[in-house]
Amino acid sequence: MLTNLFIGLPPAADLAAAETFDELLSRPGVRIERIVSGGQGSPPGFWYCQPGGEWVVVLAGAAGLLLEGEPKERVLRAGDFVDIPANCRHRVEWTDDDMPTIWLAVHYGAG
Repeated sequence: MLTNLFIGLPPAADLAAAETFDELLSRPGVRIERIVSGGQGSPPGFWYCQPGGEWVVVLAGAAGLLLEGEPKERVLRAGDFVDIPANCRHRVEWTDDDMPTIWLAVHYGAG
């Protein structure tokens, strides 16, 4: 079981191929996961749109997050967080490819 957010990170070579998602806690109405990215972004034309809210914080690295209707992406660096409302279309424009981007995501409000 993962007990430290910075332990058990995937090797850099694996990160270039795919993000990793580790569920840390799941309870009725809330799910917490660690996401580790290595240069990924959402595919062209793809938007996330989730039935519940999502609060995310970048713990390390950096990312560009675009919420539909906003004129430009939000650049998130270590310590920056954002609350994405339910049914808000959003996409990850990019993540740092020089170092892992470590996210903590709290999904709430949907079954």
